[in-house]
Amino acid sequence: MNHQTLSSFIWSVADLLRGDYKQSEYGKVILPFTVLRRLDCVLVDTKDAVVDEYKAKTAIGLNPDSFLLRKAGQSFYNTSPLDLVKLLGDQDNIRPNLYSYIQGFSDSARDIFERFDFYSQVERLAKSSLLYLVTEKFANIDLHPKRVDNAQMGLVFEELIRKFAEISNETAGEHFTPREVIRLMVNLLFIEDDDVLTAGNAVVRTIYDPTAGTGGMLSVAGEHLHDHNPQARLTMFGQELNDESYAICKADMLIKGQDVGNIVVGNTLSEDGHTSRKFDYMLSNPPFGVEWKKVEKEVRKEAAEKGFNGRFGPGLPRVSDGSMLFLMHLLSKMRPAVDGGSRIGIVLNGSPLFTGGAGSGESEIRRYVLENDLVEAIIGLPTDMFYNTGISTYIWILSNKKPKARKGLVQLIDASSFWQKMRKSLGSKRKELNDAHIADITRLFGDFAEAEQVIITDGAGKEITRDLLIDGRTPPTAPEGGKVKVVPISRIFRNEDFGYTTITVERPLRDEVGKIVLGQKGKAKGKPMADSALRDTENVPLSDDIAAYFKREVLPHAPDAWIDEGKSKVGYEIPFNRHFYVFEPPRDLHTIDEELKVVTTRILQLIEGLAE
Repeated sequence: MNHQTLSSFIWSVADLLRGDYKQSEYGKVILPFTVLRRLDCVLVDTKDAVVDEYKAKTAIGLNPDSFLLRKAGQSFYNTSPLDLVKLLGDQDNIRPNLYSYIQGFSDSARDIFERFDFYSQVERLAKSSLLYLVTEKFANIDLHPKRVDNAQMGLVFEELIRKFAEISNETAGEHFTPREVIRLMVNLLFIEDDDVLTAGNAVVRTIYDPTAGTGGMLSVAGEHLHDHNPQARLTMFGQELNDESYAICKADMLIKGQDVGNIVVGNTLSEDGHTSRKFDYMLSNPPFGVEWKKVEKEVRKEAAEKGFNGRFGPGLPRVSDGSMLFLMHLLSKMRPAVDGGSRIGIVLNGSPLFTGGAGSGESEIRRYVLENDLVEAIIGLPTDMFYNTGISTYIWILSNKKPKARKGLVQLIDASSFWQKMRKSLGSKRKELNDAHIADITRLFGDFAEAEQVIITDGAGKEITRDLLIDGRTPPTAPEGGKVKVVPISRIFRNEDFGYTTITVERPLRDEVGKIVLGQKGKAKGKPMADSALRDTENVPLSDDIAAYFKREVLPHAPDAWIDEGKSKVGYEIPFNRHFYVFEPPRDLHTIDEELKVVTTRILQLIEGLAE
């Protein structure tokens, strides 16, 4: 069964709940029961052995925990002789028996159901005489790993959460990221690390997601690494705010054999769950445009007291969007370069690229990452790629162990044209990346070269094909009557190309007869007073000499102007779209006039035909 068929089957449980539950409440029953059945099926092969071992070890007074984990072959176990199928044999006592079964799980697994507030739902189902029917429904689903592997199971959870989010008018994007976007990010994260990807190298690496959701990013990273090098081990860490998402992520990690103590519940910004840890790799898709007023007190306190020794030393963005706080949080988790360094992949909207002028929190954060040479690349994705927003999004790849060729440089890749239309929209998601798109973007990043995209159209303007031109390859010739359009798709810049100095240009204050007013006191005595109404600012690129720029751009228009050097500030912005804009001149008037004449003649002919 594919994940969509399976999730549709599970969704049929909603038919039982209709009437006793609101639509928005279906997930409170279906999600924990799905997790329970999955754990049930994972343990079925070792069930009897674990129960026997439990009886034997407790009879002689030994702590059975380590013995039971070994018998179960998992990082969790269940000591109850019951399972979902056996529960159906005693309909009258299904509620106490279900409680007994859940109590038989090891602590880490039992916590999952507490996070789901599962006991409240069991009571409610029992009162509605639905508990047996729902249990029976799930007992008849085979979720054994041989039938449904971990990757499929992750997709099932995501599909269910998306459906519940849709009917509850919630944002599914708060819970998970499209799998193809994660695959692209993972490709970009690992591509430069040959030692990790080379089969046979028994390396151990850590990966961290501070907005873990259901664990999709961590899972895809683990699958990718295992596909390339089965001997490599990726230890996963994460933190998640939403209890239900955390419970699913924890269940997924349990089944994968990960240490679930590495997955922490709580608000990453106000209560860092991995305070002293550093990681090899980090991935995140933080919420876009979400204000951080709830944690403002804690964040500002940390920034003021710890500065660069804390997480928020570079600066604080405006309260209306906290996504850059997550970027700084990840930067604080980077392993020092001398210890192997780290690489980060984070999805952000367009705002962190350019919001805020020189001296603002956003500009100071950009200044920090660029002046410290941490940004490897920024990849612009198509619109309509995410479930909860149609806006433009960007993947930032950051590293403190840049290869020699990338030092001092930033690569911008415009992948906004790399998409195919989905057969069915999912919320705001109408487009997706296919395997070829992911491969092309990964190649553009891996080649670290300037590149162009060539688009060939026929005489009717219909696109025939498009291809990449890397390192100045000659574009193909256009077919007869057709056109060849060449647009930049990968560009490389120096870090300082994104920097500028904002200078304040002053003009003298004049009295009624036009005479310059001079200062009377202190340092201003004898000097022209500035007219605040004529005050202006100019952004001078860091590559320009300020005096030369002022002489060239300002003095010809305002010979009496001067620079107030005490107000000068350095700022950084990344005007992504401007670097990929290609001016297309409008068609000449003669061509347009000729086309209008043809259309007018055709209309007159049609009118004459109607008159006859």
